[in-house]
Amino acid sequence: MLSIVRFKVASPNIKAVSRYSTECASTFANQDKLPRLPVPRLEATAARYLKSLQPLLSSQELAQAEKAVSQFIGPGGLGPVLQQRLLQADREAANSWLEDIWLNKAYLEYRESNFINSNWAAIVGTFTESKEPVSQQATPVQMEKAARMITHLLECNEAINKQQMPADMQRGEPLCMNQFKWQFGTTRVPRMERDEIRGQWPCSAKHIVVMYRQQAAVVPVYNEEGRRASLVQIAAQLSQATRSIDRMLQRQQMPSVGLLTAGNRDNWARAHKLLEPGNGEALEQVESALFVVCLDTETQGTTTANDGIDHMLRAYENRWFDKAIQLIVLGSGRMGVNCEHAPVDALTTGRILMEALSKEAALYKDTAPCADLPPAEPIAWNIDGQVQHLIEAAQKQAHALAADLKVLLGDSRQYGAQWIKKLGVSPDAFFQVALQATYFQMHGRAPATYETASLRRFRHGRTETIRSCSQDSLQFSRALADNVPLAQQLRLFQQAVASHVEYSRAAASGEGVDRHLLGLLAQIRSPEEAQQALLFQDPSYARSTSFTLSTSNVTPGDIFRGSFAPVVRDGYGVNYALDKGDLKFTVSEWMSASGTSAAEFRECLLSTLTRLHDAGQYAMDHQLLSQ
Repeated sequence: MLSIVRFKVASPNIKAVSRYSTECASTFANQDKLPRLPVPRLEATAARYLKSLQPLLSSQELAQAEKAVSQFIGPGGLGPVLQQRLLQADREAANSWLEDIWLNKAYLEYRESNFINSNWAAIVGTFTESKEPVSQQATPVQMEKAARMITHLLECNEAINKQQMPADMQRGEPLCMNQFKWQFGTTRVPRMERDEIRGQWPCSAKHIVVMYRQQAAVVPVYNEEGRRASLVQIAAQLSQATRSIDRMLQRQQMPSVGLLTAGNRDNWARAHKLLEPGNGEALEQVESALFVVCLDTETQGTTTANDGIDHMLRAYENRWFDKAIQLIVLGSGRMGVNCEHAPVDALTTGRILMEALSKEAALYKDTAPCADLPPAEPIAWNIDGQVQHLIEAAQKQAHALAADLKVLLGDSRQYGAQWIKKLGVSPDAFFQVALQATYFQMHGRAPATYETASLRRFRHGRTETIRSCSQDSLQFSRALADNVPLAQQLRLFQQAVASHVEYSRAAASGEGVDRHLLGLLAQIRSPEEAQQALLFQDPSYARSTSFTLSTSNVTPGDIFRGSFAPVVRDGYGVNYALDKGDLKFTVSEWMSASGTSAAEFRECLLSTLTRLHDAGQYAMDHQLLSQ
């Protein structure tokens, strides 16, 4: 069963700014029109899976994998049994056979920290180079900027509640809007072995939580009648919250309970259980809050945009990492986010953030103040020695994790998606082929690669994996490294792009490999059956799912630049945006890993992008490209 508790659904114009949005039906009007995610044919998945192994394995390893797959799907193999169980699960599922499996296996059962391992981060808005104020207290511009963004995020929640946010469309097809119900008032709650998601739609919570100096304050933004506070009132509430925390810390040192959200999930679950008897109301206030706003003061070294994305991803103090939306505002007024990934994908949250940012940049006429707005109040935690010990353990884990991660920004301003389209190729395929060539140039081999594909064309759809590494991309990478004649490079490049486009279309149509295999794996009922599942027992499965390159396209990137950590120790995390006139990316690495270098990868990728541009421009000028 899906690990979701206390989720309420009631029965049944903001201008959208995402690449998916159009002015059309009310938010959830198209939900019943969406098709269900199909269960792919076992033979089709097996064939696509084996094809994806070709660039990763030796001929002997590939022959062994082919034998394991053949026995798995053939007569007497376990594959057909698991397929029938999955088809039955599909018949019993209200919306999608994948929904529960993905949420539980990818997120809620994961026991390491959300911090860095699962949460994603971004700098948002205009993040120009600027020195942060040398202050241990909140600044006026910080609270003014935060109040404005809070106001516009509240407007987004109200639009979703009233079903007034236009439903997303892509190429004339409706997209699932279910994730928007999980944006506000949503929290991941720690539990032993498997966490829970707490949420409510329509979200009627009347408060947010502000984190300041590692302390939490409950900040009402609606009165008891449900009338929203004015911008001036919200700014005053923030000022009151920070002053109250300052006074509280002057009187006594307080525990940094938010640090528990940065540690191991089972340890946090133990601490949560210990906190509940004396802090039940405090936990309720945090977990039911619309979202969290972090007013950071320890940011003096945060000057450049690279410093900014580093801070948003790696800073672990003054946070509550379990909230679906965590807005971070620095003393200079520059902003970012760090968001819990389990209930919502980054592009969905990005849509809401860009909606709010588009309003934040415009003139705003404030509303009238609401009457009888409750005051902001800091949370005074009541903890014992056991909880303090767990807080210290979480802090130690978070510090080690943050110290090991490096993240760098990269920008190629020579050209962008507009120029790439002149080549007659997909900008995303172009960039993915460039990533393959970059990795090969550095490491001399093909990397198992994960690219996110959206399944929102299906009811309650989340994501599928595009296995971007193909035999064609490997052949092109070799040709580019060997500097073969341009005509041969162009032919192999076009084949690599075509392979990527074909796999991307299959993945977006629900015919990818990884979610189907995960669904089959979830149907195994005993250790004995696990031994019979030869496809999963063969080493090729672990190798092909250990994604050395973990990548995600979050175009547009002018006011939203994201980042995340590598998913394997010797890998890279690459987040990118392909805007009209430039290409932006971030690359991350674990510094303790031998043989990886984010700095070298960035420079090599920039060089590869330049080489591809020069070759492409020459080919266009001399009409060498085949259509």
